[in-house]
Amino acid sequence: MTTETRTSGTSVRAQTRAALQAGGQGLARLAQVVLGAVPGFVLPVVAAIVAGVVTSRFLQYYFPASLVALAAAAVAGAAVAAACVRRTADRTRRFLQRWYGIRLPAVYQPMPRLELDERGHWWTGYSYHRSQTVAKYAQLVHWGLRDRTTRAEMLWLVVNPVAAAVLGGAVVLLIVLGGAFALGGAVPTEGFGPLSARMTRVTLSMLLGIGMVLAGILLAPHAVRGYAEAARRVLDQDGRATHAQLTKRVAELTETRADAAGSQAAELRRIERDLHDGAQARLVAIGMTLGTIEHLMDTDQAAARELLSETRQSSARALQELRDLVRGIHPPVLAERGLGDAVCELALDSALPTEVFVSLPDRLPAPVEAAVYFSISELLANAAKHSEAEQVWVDILYRAGSLRVTVTDDGVGVADPERGTGLRGIERRLGTFDGVLAIDSTSGGPTTITLELPCELSSQRTSTSFAKA
Repeated sequence: MTTETRTSGTSVRAQTRAALQAGGQGLARLAQVVLGAVPGFVLPVVAAIVAGVVTSRFLQYYFPASLVALAAAAVAGAAVAAACVRRTADRTRRFLQRWYGIRLPAVYQPMPRLELDERGHWWTGYSYHRSQTVAKYAQLVHWGLRDRTTRAEMLWLVVNPVAAAVLGGAVVLLIVLGGAFALGGAVPTEGFGPLSARMTRVTLSMLLGIGMVLAGILLAPHAVRGYAEAARRVLDQDGRATHAQLTKRVAELTETRADAAGSQAAELRRIERDLHDGAQARLVAIGMTLGTIEHLMDTDQAAARELLSETRQSSARALQELRDLVRGIHPPVLAERGLGDAVCELALDSALPTEVFVSLPDRLPAPVEAAVYFSISELLANAAKHSEAEQVWVDILYRAGSLRVTVTDDGVGVADPERGTGLRGIERRLGTFDGVLAIDSTSGGPTTITLELPCELSSQRTSTSFAKA
């Protein structure tokens, strides 16, 4: 019995010692967390305050001084915060790998190179600019807002001080209040019942303070784990695909596939109807007319010659209808010469004057070419029917693994997918390839519609063309 008691006492002491060691380690780590979170929060605030004060001092005699000072403070704070984003995230990643073996690799999208096109404009991978300096900063901002890892790091710059303050504040509050109770002297003992008679006020205060200090020390490792979990959730992009997100993505893909199958079935029905009502009917009529001519050859040659003339015209119309039908299924110029020349041919047939600029390194995949071709055809038809425009511009560009098509007209604007099925049909068509449709159309115009599809090319033979129609 005595041996069991000694063993139990030794085990309790060992567990207590291990818990206190873990608590001390947790306090040290929590201190690193708080000190690491301070620069990312304090430096942008200080920079904003200094910039605002200095600007207001220089412009104190001017009316818009407060607005200029506010703008200067915002720019300075944003610049310093941008400089702290990656450092703060990297420091947190080092903490998690050193403490818990959690590796959070930072995978950034490649930043496109600045390219100077034939018109003297700098292409950032997202937009054109005349100035190289403006293009460089615009590219940096646009890339940072589009890159998932950079967006997560910017979010962590905001979440980090909040998490450190909440988790570290709870531990520090317990330790500070516990120390104050332990060292602050007596506390009132009224209302404690039998404890009032057996325990001095000083002893009760000391025990309460020591208990709070121990609670704070034991809570520290859990606070650090909570901080690590918050960092993992924000910075770990690969682990953020929750069940709801996956379910939503599956639903989107299912809907896109159903739309594609429905569009294919509708297209087959249209082809069947066009063949039945158009070319087939004309061929049947031609056959009947030829039978009539056969009977008239011996009795009325003049009537037979007249019918032959009509038959020749009917056959020409039937042939033209078949060509139009084939062009509607897959235009020969698209199959033979690619998207650029096919769109230039569209521009020639357009009801509005259309300028086309094409910069493609090589041929695109055939399904992508067809989807983009018919989308541009629909947009040109919409511009002619609804926009009251006088001019249309079409830019087709391939940069950084993405095809970007911009169709702009100088019409009245207010293009809305909810007002018709054409734009929604284009959205569904692009959705099959994970493409997006962006519309910038205000009342009074102009209207700019952008199609963007991710795709790969087989080689890098740059083909650039510019055409007016």
